[in-house]
Amino acid sequence: MKPQDYIRTSIKTALTACGYTIPDEKLLCLEKPKQAGLGDISSPVAMNLTRLVKQPPRQIAEKIVAHFPVDPFYLEKIDIAGPGFINFYLAPSCLRQTVPDIINEGANFGKSTWGGGERIQFEFVSANPTGPLNIVSARAAAVGDVLANLYNWTGFKADREFYINDAGRQVRLLGESLNARYMTELGSETPLPEDGYHGEYIRDLAQEIIARDSDKYKSLDTTVRCATFSKMALDYMVQRHQNSLDKYRLHYDQWFRETVIRDSQAHSGVLDYLQKHELSYEQDGAVWFRSSQYGDEKDRVLVTSEGEPTYFLIDIAYHQNKYSRGYNKIIDLWGPDHHGYIPRMSAALQALGHPKDSFDVLIIQQVNLLRGGEIVKMSKRAGQIIEMDELIEEVGVDAARYFFIDRRVTQPLDFDIDLAKKQTDENPVFYVQYAHARICNILRFARESGVHLPEQADVSPLQNEQEMALIKKLLDFPEIVSKAAEGLEPHRITGYLHETATVFHRFYHENRVVTEDAPLTQARLMLCRAARQVLANGLSLLNISAPENM
Repeated sequence: MKPQDYIRTSIKTALTACGYTIPDEKLLCLEKPKQAGLGDISSPVAMNLTRLVKQPPRQIAEKIVAHFPVDPFYLEKIDIAGPGFINFYLAPSCLRQTVPDIINEGANFGKSTWGGGERIQFEFVSANPTGPLNIVSARAAAVGDVLANLYNWTGFKADREFYINDAGRQVRLLGESLNARYMTELGSETPLPEDGYHGEYIRDLAQEIIARDSDKYKSLDTTVRCATFSKMALDYMVQRHQNSLDKYRLHYDQWFRETVIRDSQAHSGVLDYLQKHELSYEQDGAVWFRSSQYGDEKDRVLVTSEGEPTYFLIDIAYHQNKYSRGYNKIIDLWGPDHHGYIPRMSAALQALGHPKDSFDVLIIQQVNLLRGGEIVKMSKRAGQIIEMDELIEEVGVDAARYFFIDRRVTQPLDFDIDLAKKQTDENPVFYVQYAHARICNILRFARESGVHLPEQADVSPLQNEQEMALIKKLLDFPEIVSKAAEGLEPHRITGYLHETATVFHRFYHENRVVTEDAPLTQARLMLCRAARQVLANGLSLLNISAPENM
């Protein structure tokens, strides 16, 4: 049994003995003490219960400790700090047992069944198919992918979805822009539409069409030609998005098109439901949703006075479609300019009968690319945006993914291109990957030196400060994974990996692994194998490679 599981189970036993009833096991949370010397694991359970049992937290903590079934294999001691934190000091025997346990669990170490198989959908990136993916899309892609990994690791069934806005004015403008480039390339100078797309990628596509089909489309009626080019450009851009994300190691479970909603008239079903339940009304020739009844600042238009469904109505129908596919919770990742859209969508889904907490939105903040300390202002190929492909080509997939994950997503990110390309300890992804490669090199050296590496070995020689510190850090991994998933905070993983690499490097510099002392050598090799496994597991969560040589 993991020490965290032992502590939780024992707290529940103590609570029962005290006559306390706990309504939610989340109140039994465990955490790392913020201050060194206050134990290895801490629980604020007494503070969490104080309102329920109407007693001071310190008094609750004292009762829990008095009834706690202490097992000396797991714990050296328990004490109470501050207003009622219960601090647990793990016994060396328990810490040492962590090493073979990690090796036995292998790639499964850090996984849990917390989610109970609940179906979750992450929809992210969903960039308009009118241009290449940009660096904000790259950040959203990394964050969404890692969040889905985290939820799958913690017992949920999480899927990834990309929503393709393949209808409306933007698609018409895309066709008109391609038409202008096509006709101009053929010698018939045609201006781009005022709000059209000016990037070089449109010219590239026009040249591809001419190389393949010559002037086949020139004789068509302009309206027909523009409609033909809308579909052609749309398919081209969607394929480009898929190719870019494939290179980024991101694979979606579903690419869902807006036209599926429109063609099936799913939005009409939503409208009928709202009208039937008196949640909509007509005013000035338009149909409005009573979103202010559900916390939105004002009511919203569903159908314009011209009889056209608004994008909002289509989007409500799309989200309703997600629920109809069996998802219990929907988590969308949106760009920094979508804050105001959250209350109205939440209101609509509540009006359709879905629990408020079944829909969540994570806002992905802006990204600034820095080169030589200066902001990179635009792409060479795409006009006013900086292409995701350009960045990946320059810094590599591993560095791009790590840097985009390495900051809290609710904060703007300064992405230092020069740092991301460095092959030194200053570069955080290099630093973590080097720790993994160094361990692989240690294990390789041991084998080449004739040291046998059995599946299991006696770990009792592990006793010194650096060995215990490394074991404690490895032991934290499952809780870090759970908290990163629960809080939608993937940056916890990069932070943890960097700390683990630091603790391992310190252990390595202070301790020779392959020594004349055979039992100590075997024990330290076991510790190295456990550390390698945890680093590999963490990197796999990020979809970042774990190199064996650097």
